[in-house]
Amino acid sequence: MENVADDFGGLGKGFQEFPRRLPDDCVEYSMYVLDQPLKDAEIRERLRSVLSVANTLTRKLLKDFIWQREGFALELVREDGISSLQGRTNYGDSIQDEWLIVYILRELSKQFQDIWVKVVDTDGEFLLIEAANSIPRWLNPEIADNRVWINRGQLFIIPMAGATDRPGRSNVDCRALTVKEACTCIGEARSQLLHSPTIDADAFYRLRNYPHQINGSLHNAVVHVPRKLAYVLHSKAAYICPAVEAFYLRDPIALRPLQAQNQSDLVFPPKDLVTMVVKFTKVGFAQVKSQRFSPPTTWISVVSATKDERLRAKTEIGMKITSGFEMLISDPQNQDRKVVREIKLLLEDLDSGEAQLPSDIEISHWSMVEDDEAWLDVNFEDFENELSGTRRGQGASGPGFGDKSAQEDLQKMVARFKDFLDDDAAGSEGAEFLDDMDNDNDNDGEEEEDDGHVSADTGSEEDGAIDFDEDKFATMMREMMGMPPGTEPGQRNTNKGTRARIVGDVRASGVNYSAREEELEVFRLSQAMEAELKAAGALQLDSVAHGSGLNGIKNEFQGGRGTAAEEGDSEDENDNDGDLNIDFNLAKNLLESFKGQGGAAGPGSSIMGMRLPRDEDCATPHDQSTADLR
Repeated sequence: MENVADDFGGLGKGFQEFPRRLPDDCVEYSMYVLDQPLKDAEIRERLRSVLSVANTLTRKLLKDFIWQREGFALELVREDGISSLQGRTNYGDSIQDEWLIVYILRELSKQFQDIWVKVVDTDGEFLLIEAANSIPRWLNPEIADNRVWINRGQLFIIPMAGATDRPGRSNVDCRALTVKEACTCIGEARSQLLHSPTIDADAFYRLRNYPHQINGSLHNAVVHVPRKLAYVLHSKAAYICPAVEAFYLRDPIALRPLQAQNQSDLVFPPKDLVTMVVKFTKVGFAQVKSQRFSPPTTWISVVSATKDERLRAKTEIGMKITSGFEMLISDPQNQDRKVVREIKLLLEDLDSGEAQLPSDIEISHWSMVEDDEAWLDVNFEDFENELSGTRRGQGASGPGFGDKSAQEDLQKMVARFKDFLDDDAAGSEGAEFLDDMDNDNDNDGEEEEDDGHVSADTGSEEDGAIDFDEDKFATMMREMMGMPPGTEPGQRNTNKGTRARIVGDVRASGVNYSAREEELEVFRLSQAMEAELKAAGALQLDSVAHGSGLNGIKNEFQGGRGTAAEEGDSEDENDNDGDLNIDFNLAKNLLESFKGQGGAAGPGSSIMGMRLPRDEDCATPHDQSTADLR
């Protein structure tokens, strides 16, 4: 154990712990009592009262609600000498579940004004992401941890200077806070906390339609399922979510139970089908509806026997969720899951006779309210209209893209994106420290002036001097292009267009020469490179005119480039071609490179910045036979 301790000692004395990171699709929340100077026993009693009210509130709000993966739950814990209520929820693909949790926590903070709430997800302080356009510039992700709290339904931010005004306190201005430091700051310097109605409006924008939006994230659909499965679903509607997940995330191993040839080998055989309404989350229903799934052997006759398209769609949905339950129950990895154990207990009650399958009369008394599936349809014209903020051919009160909440979210997203594009100070790293950047630039400028490297005509202190060695650059270019080193430049081409283009490219790269020195250096370099290319035969533009194919190129190198009269005629003929002259060697090599790539990525497509399809006419017999099999 001593050796282990020594090994970790190499991380440095300042090392505390590895950074914690939540699993994907998880939200973590905690509640603390910070407003009253209470003893630990009194704090725990206060937290138990909060927990009791939280359970009552969730039962009231979520009476008919089903979670996509896990539900909201709190437990009383004690960490670092501080008692609190904590919980973690895996919301899966349903982001609405995460915001429902935020709404519940916010409502609890309104009822208990001495309660301070902290909520984070995989992205960290996601409430700050929502309010990115309103938060102070200094608040970046590196220092935001544990600085964002909810109290009395409002968002409070611990400033950087909030924990450094007292003697003996370590400087935490430029780093994230620990939970203990954050609780101390709130308890001792509450008046210094930052709060803004604008930040509140942006951070809690998605909660504007709650609690009415809670049931809006659910969808009721009529399906045809086996009677045994109808009994299970009617016992607890939430069983549908793990079954949908098992179906949506299926793999070849999970599909093995569905390959049974006899219905007796299945837990839910496709017989004695009944019609019932199943409650889905909207995300779950979209996952089932959108999946292409070939019916298992035992379901083929059942699905094909339904001729009516509408009834067949309901049968297919029932077939998919039945297959999901079959995979969920049969997978050995799920045997310890609570939902699987509960379903198996229900099935055991049926087998033992303690429970009976529902009759047709009982099923007829079940709710048969079916929701419209129009929210699944995407009208791209309406989508474009919503993006532009207009609606063509209809009044302002007419239907638009999706429901009202979707329209508002979409318009908000577009507005934020436009604000970001219009913000000159915004970048990939978020808000920048403009003052620090200016100071750095000033310091760099002073150092450069001392060294005497700053050009007089640049007129800016932001660009430092760049030393450019022409010989080294030319040597490097020769090595990359496979040419012999040390070749002297040949006859210089004074084409002004080429010269101006190269000079402009180098200027754009940020090299700080004076105008005259820049042109001379680039001109000499371009002439040297052109001479090397000519010596290697890479710029023989009239090779095709002296012969066809490789023979013409060979004759050209053996017999020279012809008389001056021929050259003059060639130049006259090529005047109209301009830049369309193509070196045969270069074109042939490029085409061979594209052909060798077989339509995939490769050096040819990378250099040319384009990608050509596979040359099917030159496919090998093996490739052709493979294509025929496909």
